Amino acid sequence: MPMQQISVQTLDAWLRDDTRSRPVLLDVREDVEFGICHLDGSQHIPMHEITQRTNELDDDVPLVVICHHGMRSMQVAVFLERNGFDTIYNLIGGIDAWSREIDPAVPTY
Repeated sequence: MPMQQISVQTLDAWLRDDTRSRPVLLDVREDVEFGICHLDGSQHIPMHEITQRTNELDDDVPLVVICHHGMRSMQVAVFLERNGFDTIYNLIGGIDAWSREIDPAVPTY
């Protein structure tokens, strides 16, 4: 399946749906950004480390790639797709959109 875009609303519904298996939330922001805020249960691999750390990712589980606004995550999602990962989603608007539209308790920066 080609890389897809996913809205924060769709991801929120997916995470709340106990009948669906949970995706891996891959946060590719820098350490400082991840320290400010992140979604619970996220796997953190900064974008600049992805090429060396793809072996830490399960290619049999859906991956939702997250960054601040959705641009870095898009680049990582395309890279992962080109490297054999099958079910990849880019979070539109990133953690910023999540904070503004889903959970205002998640700090913005």
